[in-house]
Amino acid sequence: MAPPEPRTLRFGVVPGAMPGKWVERWRERMPHVTLEMIEIPVADQRRALADEQVDVALVREPFDRTDMHAVALYEEQAVVVMSVDSDLTVAETLDADDLAGEVLVIPGDDVLGDPRVPGTLEPAFPRIPDTEATIATVATGVGITIVPMSLARLHHRKDVTFRPLTGGPVSPVLLAWLQRKDSEDIQAFVGITRGRTARSSR
Repeated sequence: MAPPEPRTLRFGVVPGAMPGKWVERWRERMPHVTLEMIEIPVADQRRALADEQVDVALVREPFDRTDMHAVALYEEQAVVVMSVDSDLTVAETLDADDLAGEVLVIPGDDVLGDPRVPGTLEPAFPRIPDTEATIATVATGVGITIVPMSLARLHHRKDVTFRPLTGGPVSPVLLAWLQRKDSEDIQAFVGITRGRTARSSR
């Protein structure tokens, strides 16, 4: 019996998503299919799939599922990112009341649906384009920001820290692909993300 033909599956990943365990299982189970990982901005996640720049992708809600298959995988908890000198660091977790009077800086590439908190203050400066620059600004002590925990870790700096926000918004992460591009390789990847073993059926 001839060995399987080598091929590639292009796997899009939005910033902060953590596919490591699935990538490792794929390489063990599907060594003849190269998994090419491609980082895609959240703003371009649907277009990357629709234009077939990637075959399958980890994306964040909100996500337009028209002509798409999508499988919910997990939800990321929101955290409050602050300067290490902030008084908020004395708490292990925070709730909305703890943030009263704080300047809340919402990044231009926010993925939590504009997480405004009653009692917080608007910044006196224009909106900052992205999360990385927003966290750099928060590091100076001018305010706080609220992002998924994975993005806080991705953009970690020595001069900032974060605390979980009790009752805060969540960021659902999905696995998505074009309906017309469904394939055995994609279904194999779906199976890995859903915890199916190599011997289990779809």
